[in-house]
Amino acid sequence: QVQLVESGGGSVQAGGSLRLSCAASGRIFSINAMGWYRQAPGKQRELVALINRGGGTNYADSVTGRFTISRDNAKNTAYLQMNSLKPEDTAVYYCNAEVMTTPWSSRDYWGQGTQVTVSS
Repeated sequence: QVQLVESGGGSVQAGGSLRLSCAASGRIFSINAMGWYRQAPGKQRELVALINRGGGTNYADSVTGRFTISRDNAKNTAYLQMNSLKPEDTAVYYCNAEVMTTPWSSRDYWGQGTQVTVSS
């Protein structure tokens, strides 16, 4: 069993910053891609940022230049530094990880979500 625990959400004014963390624990052989997704009320969940094990990253156009995803493989943890936040960034942010539980099998895991609220 694998658990992903997010932290760092909260309320901030427009232009402010927040840093989200996602710590994976449990039966982990290794972790391939880790990512952050978000879901605003009445909208579908969308990809915010992805990072592979080697550090390669991919961002949604709406956050490019403002958000930075990083990871610490030794700690099985991913981070999302969010700067210049806008009200439209308000959403529940979810961590996702493709976890290898053995050298031959993997599956996706999700965290419970953390609320980010940006006021104008």
